[in-house]
Amino acid sequence: MSRAAVPGLPSRYPIGGQLPALYADDDFAQRFTAGLDTVLAPVFATLDNLPAYLDPRVAPADFLAWLASWVGADDDPRWPVESRREAVVRAVELHRWRGTGRGLVEGLRLALGVHAEVTGDGGAAWSSTAGADFPPEPPAGALVRVWPGRGRGVDPDRVHEIVRAMCPVHTVCRVEVLPGPPADEGR
Repeated sequence: MSRAAVPGLPSRYPIGGQLPALYADDDFAQRFTAGLDTVLAPVFATLDNLPAYLDPRVAPADFLAWLASWVGADDDPRWPVESRREAVVRAVELHRWRGTGRGLVEGLRLALGVHAEVTGDGGAAWSSTAGADFPPEPPAGALVRVWPGRGRGVDPDRVHEIVRAMCPVHTVCRVEVLPGPPADEGR
């Protein structure tokens, strides 16, 4: 959608009505300013509604990519519009959790509508005792389990793409795509 030319959009501030009385009856001046009104009406309408354009919950759908670029939110045109809106609204919160298990779970839920769980710590091990032996070798990495949500399937390629983008570079993340929720493993 373009806000450059909206056919039939009336100007709330017609220029012809603001001209001095000398030009009020001048046909050429009124037609000329009516042409300018056609060009300026979308500009005035946008400015009059500026707060709505800056609120991702009600902004026009074609404006979301621009708003997402302001806050560094992921904006994938393949996502449903409501998911794109939520990504912009929650951008600050999601940036705070980026690189964590919680951030990965929220990112997958938002992007694909799936449920996920992250187990393992990505290979970090330490000792609180000075001079102690090295701790045992940590597991191979974090395990990300993903299963369908919202009644639709899971695209494993998209899951791997998102996990690669959201996992910290120094960690290895293994991915399991499950057909349904994992069985309760004694939790």
